Amino acid sequence: MSVPGFTSRFVDSLPGDPLTHNEPRQVRGALWSKALPTPVSAPTLLAHSREVAALLGLSEAVLNEPAFLSVLAGNEPAPGVTPFAANYGGHQFGHWAGQLGDGRAIGLGELNGFELQLKGAGPTPYSRRGDGRAVLRSSIREFLCSEAMHHLGVPTTRALSLVLTGDRVVRDMFYDGHPEPEPGAIVCRVAKSFLRFGNFELCASRDDVALLRQLGEFTLTHYFPHLGPPSKDSFAGLLTEVAERTASLMAQWQAVGFVHGVMNTDNMSMLGLTIDYGPYGWVDDFDPGWTPNTTDAEQRRYRFGNQPGIGLWNIERLGIALLPLLEDEESLVEAAMLAYQRTFEAEASRRFTAKLGLTPRDGTVELTHSLFSFLAAEETDMTLFFRALSDVVEAGVPTTFPDALRTAFYGTPTEAHLARGLEWLRTWWERTREEAATPAVLAQRMRAVNPKYVLRNYLAQEAIDAAHAGDVSGVRTLLEVLRRPFDEQPGQEKFSQKRPDWARSKPGCSALSCSS
Repeated sequence: MSVPGFTSRFVDSLPGDPLTHNEPRQVRGALWSKALPTPVSAPTLLAHSREVAALLGLSEAVLNEPAFLSVLAGNEPAPGVTPFAANYGGHQFGHWAGQLGDGRAIGLGELNGFELQLKGAGPTPYSRRGDGRAVLRSSIREFLCSEAMHHLGVPTTRALSLVLTGDRVVRDMFYDGHPEPEPGAIVCRVAKSFLRFGNFELCASRDDVALLRQLGEFTLTHYFPHLGPPSKDSFAGLLTEVAERTASLMAQWQAVGFVHGVMNTDNMSMLGLTIDYGPYGWVDDFDPGWTPNTTDAEQRRYRFGNQPGIGLWNIERLGIALLPLLEDEESLVEAAMLAYQRTFEAEASRRFTAKLGLTPRDGTVELTHSLFSFLAAEETDMTLFFRALSDVVEAGVPTTFPDALRTAFYGTPTEAHLARGLEWLRTWWERTREEAATPAVLAQRMRAVNPKYVLRNYLAQEAIDAAHAGDVSGVRTLLEVLRRPFDEQPGQEKFSQKRPDWARSKPGCSALSCSS
């Protein structure tokens, strides 16, 4: 059985780096550089996504072929194309960082219209001082979260495979001067495109308008053909559509309680996908000020409540980069930013209203905001609280604070807080009776948008700890559970429990660094 052949529109259509040596350097006039994966000693396929394999037209038999495992491990090149690393820049924590590029991701090309990348397959010309490798813990987190987000209905890059390399990688997990060797791993991630805001920003920062235009025309032709041939108007349409996709993505993150942790412009997808899973996390207690990223612990730029505003800031950076293609009409950037704001407000309102079992009408926004205030006043588990509301909606008008919701508190709430919550619940319950659907139908709808299972940090860390001890069954079990986040799944209730006390400050459970 042969390994399927790959194609690559990115490499075939856009200018590449004429130099081929694999050493860190500034690359100008090119959008990619050749980057051969570095072989590993003993690759083992730990897990894979059958849904992603089907997207790519790959059978289980092909996935289990030693020749294909060699491709997924970087030991053999994908047939038919040149492996590459993309050249891009970005704003990191609000400051322009210059050239960045794929420092530990190597593009294999495309299968069935999807790009494949190996993350952790060795150094590239953009690795700077890094080794281009990834460790098992971060690779498990990326593999699981990519698939968890997809099954929640959130636009995301996907993950085909998780490969253990058999080699050790030295990492200083918290940048505190205590580096340790850890198991190395490689994730094969998949998307229609990995184009980022930073691809355009780097061209613009160097005043390379010709290269910027080539990239813009490529993007329009292959991913936004409905906007028409390249022109000022179609580039303006591109910016607006990216703004709207990004705004919708932010609304979806907020609705499921996901915090990306490092929303730099080089981590923002032109297709509106969640991309680059690093120090992410799900909010346990509803805290708008929480960030999972230790690097951001002081500034909290990328905290949960600030994600929508950062999305808008990033769109402005993209708009500024595209100005040469917009014939310097700043009003077109302003129009895209306004489209972002309108889209976010509409999508966030729609999604949170649906989580409450309601349809948009006068007063629903205020009702939602008053709930946010209540949830933030005491440590309250966001996922459990919204899920439990589907039980409350089927019962009679609340006369006391329901036991189903009490379980969402991390501490013991005051009587005043419970009284405040009961007042909100009664108002909400009365609103649900104005809906055309029966309480049973409303409960069913609510369970379809309020997940029971999300990838809590402590669950991921338990799977990581077991994998480090040689047991990867936890990774596979979690993957199965997260495939059906809205279903009850009898027997799997332990994966829906709120964060235990031991995980409040445990490394990997409460906060993570950008190191991997």
